[in-house]
Amino acid sequence: MVLDGLLPYGNIVSPKAIGQIVRDRRKSQGATQAEFAALCGVGVRFISDLENGKPTVELGKALQVLTCLGLELQIQPRGWQKHRELK
Repeated sequence: MVLDGLLPYGNIVSPKAIGQIVRDRRKSQGATQAEFAALCGVGVRFISDLENGKPTVELGKALQVLTCLGLELQIQPRGWQKHRELK
C-alpha cells in the first residue's frame, strides 16, 4: 500500500488500511502516539484505535487526524480511474 512514502496510497477498502497509513505517516515524521495526539487535538486512545483499524472511530476526528498529517480523503466512483483510461 505505501510505496517508499510516495503518494497516492491507492484504493482504501478498510479501516485497517486507513490505520496503517496513519501509523506509517506518523512514524515517518518521528512522532509518538502521545505527541501526535496532542498535536492533532485528540486523545492517545483515539490514535491507537485509528491506527489499529477500529471500524467505529469517529469520522470527524479521523478526518482531523488526516488533515493534521497533511493528507486528504478523496471519494470517487468505483472503477473511475479504469473507466477514464478506457476513453
